Amino acid sequence: MAEFENKVAVVTGGSSGIGRATALAFAEKGAKVAIASIQVTEGEETVQLIRETGGEAIFVYTDVTKAAEVENFIDQTMTVLGRLDYAFNNAGVTTRMDFVYSYSEEEWDRVINTNLKGVWLSMKYEIPQMLKQGGGAIVNNVSIAGVISYGGKAIYTASKHGLIGLTKSAAFDCASQGIRINAVSPGAIETDMLEETFRNNPQFTREQLVAMYPIGRIGQPIDVAQAVIWLCSDAAAFVTGHNLVVDGGLHSAII
Repeated sequence: MAEFENKVAVVTGGSSGIGRATALAFAEKGAKVAIASIQVTEGEETVQLIRETGGEAIFVYTDVTKAAEVENFIDQTMTVLGRLDYAFNNAGVTTRMDFVYSYSEEEWDRVINTNLKGVWLSMKYEIPQMLKQGGGAIVNNVSIAGVISYGGKAIYTASKHGLIGLTKSAAFDCASQGIRINAVSPGAIETDMLEETFRNNPQFTREQLVAMYPIGRIGQPIDVAQAVIWLCSDAAAFVTGHNLVVDGGLHSAII
């Protein structure tokens, strides 16, 4: 995919897990990468991993719930790397499993502000720059919880269902202007967030989770990263407003 060479990708939440894997995948294809996260040490580690393979990357501390910080991230990307061609809006948080009425207002605000508002803010500052350049490709990280629902994750599910609607509407707005906007919806992926889920919910075991997946395993971050790369590539030139489910068959098994 020589098409990625000398192009620039931004990845929010690029400090670990799916975000890190995708940042590395962009760099492997030849793109320069700007990484945003509130995890400074881990974000700088991702940059170092890219540089060790001969790639170019920067890290900018960014809280995606704050407009000024997202705007600064895009500004820094332009100042240092000079352009913006691809965006993977990946930053997100999860919640403990509980009944819908048991969450606090603070928990609602934290999840909605990060998972939904944070992606909207990211696109708010990414899209104008892409328009100046004549186009680009954006992928938003949703979740299988944006496609199905299950007990105990009402706020998280609401944020992800909303994100699919946001992605489709934004794709419609930008389709005639050379910007393609899609989403990926991963199932269970081996990340720190998954480990956090197990720690916070000891009644839910890894064995139970694996048994839910027809493919017989939990996904790896690279499984999602490769889907993002494809959606950003010219191979997906006629794809926009689409939510690509990457879940080892879970969705099909449930429906």
